[in-house]
Amino acid sequence: MTTPSATSGNTQQCPVAHAVPLSGPGFQIDPNHLYREMRREHGPVVAVELPGGFPAWLVIGYRELHQVTSDPELFPRDVGLWNQWPNIPEDWPLLPMVGRPMPSIYFTAGAEHLRHVAMVEPALEAVDPFELRRTCEDLADQLIDVFCGRGAADLVADFAEPLPVLAIARIVGFPDADGPQLAWLMKTMADGGADAQTAYLHLLERIQHLVAVKKARPGDDLVSRMLAHPTPFTDQEYAMDLMAITAAGHLTTADWLASSVRLMLTDDRFAAALGGGRHSAGQAMNEVLWEETPTQILAGRWAARDTRLGDKLIRAGDMLLLGLAAANADPHVRQHLSASGEPAHTGNSAHFAFSYGEYRCPFPAQQIAEIIARTGIEVFLDRLPDIDLAVPAESLVRRPSVFMRGMVSLPVRFTPVRAVGGHQ
Repeated sequence: MTTPSATSGNTQQCPVAHAVPLSGPGFQIDPNHLYREMRREHGPVVAVELPGGFPAWLVIGYRELHQVTSDPELFPRDVGLWNQWPNIPEDWPLLPMVGRPMPSIYFTAGAEHLRHVAMVEPALEAVDPFELRRTCEDLADQLIDVFCGRGAADLVADFAEPLPVLAIARIVGFPDADGPQLAWLMKTMADGGADAQTAYLHLLERIQHLVAVKKARPGDDLVSRMLAHPTPFTDQEYAMDLMAITAAGHLTTADWLASSVRLMLTDDRFAAALGGGRHSAGQAMNEVLWEETPTQILAGRWAARDTRLGDKLIRAGDMLLLGLAAANADPHVRQHLSASGEPAHTGNSAHFAFSYGEYRCPFPAQQIAEIIARTGIEVFLDRLPDIDLAVPAESLVRRPSVFMRGMVSLPVRFTPVRAVGGHQ
């Protein structure tokens, strides 16, 4: 099989002749079944074909994924190495997910990457977790007040998606009024559809404007702390790092929140504990990270030289996609973790939900996401303790994305209650 060239008459051989298309409804309906079939037929490293006919490797073995993420020299996050660039069209929908060579924390390697980390991580660490929780409680109450008197809501659209983006907007320094538009832009980017590139450009414009505003009028926010770092960065670098923080943090946190509530509403192990949601929320959230992690597939790594991974020959410049969800479900590691008879996820955080290694989600960002999601769940259950699904569980529809695993909607019903803050 050959790859069609979008910019020239060249073609690039696929890694193997029988690549698995990385598309189709199976990734939304039952991805674990697909991953089991891939593992049985292809092993822990699978030749796949991205939309447009572009080849890549999907790493679905736990040990192999650990190997890739632990070796930034052999498998750097250096998209400039990709051997497909001569063939990639400018309007390729997956470009926002894959990225281009650019000066940001997520798209640089080696010393340059560490330079960005040294600026971004302290700025994230300075976020006060207690203040963030109070902010999230207030935002959650405001959102719930809008629909609590109706007795019904779509937990995704009315709560899970707006809460993280409003919280992140506060952290970063955006005005609250920008929240809904920011949420739409980041969701459109992540879905990888025809509007993904346009959404990316609009979000970049918003962030560039914010950087200019904070340069003139600093405040107590993430952008101002980044600007105050003693190492000089360009405006483009500030904007690119902020893009990575906002885009990576919004939809993943929204999906984590909504999927945890869905699990609590549909699994008998949690149904009896809904009244004690503060205790069971943490268990549900950890299980979601193992069983249906919000980021299913992460792009990516690029081989610095020819090498072998699993039983496959990887050529220099080949793209490796990180199969986070598939690796979490690898029977080799699950059998080991479950040797005690307990489910693999019970009290165990050895999952790949936040990736691993030098390019993992920064630890302060993980804490921020957990505070937002957990506070949202707890406030929702405190305010509306008798919520139930308003539709059969089997009718719930997943977002049409190979990379992200979240629900399009989560209709719920409950006993109407009065607003608490006059936000109705």
